[in-house]
Amino acid sequence: MYHYDPQTALEELKEEAILPNPVHVRDMLLRAKLKPEESLELNRLFVDYQAQFGGLQKSAKAILEGLQRHYAAVK
Repeated sequence: MYHYDPQTALEELKEEAILPNPVHVRDMLLRAKLKPEESLELNRLFVDYQAQFGGLQKSAKAILEGLQRHYAAVK
């Protein structure tokens, strides 16, 4: 479980293309006790990640709902 372990999250991303939930990424950032300049840079990346993650969720939901309608019509 990657929730608070960046190394495990990276391994899962490489193996299974699982994107960590932004809540868990934020928690990893908070636990890291970064220097201010590191924190600013990673926070900028995080904000972008969070926005794109939300967009991907919407796309995936639309695809899955379309597939669900297709399979319901076929039955």
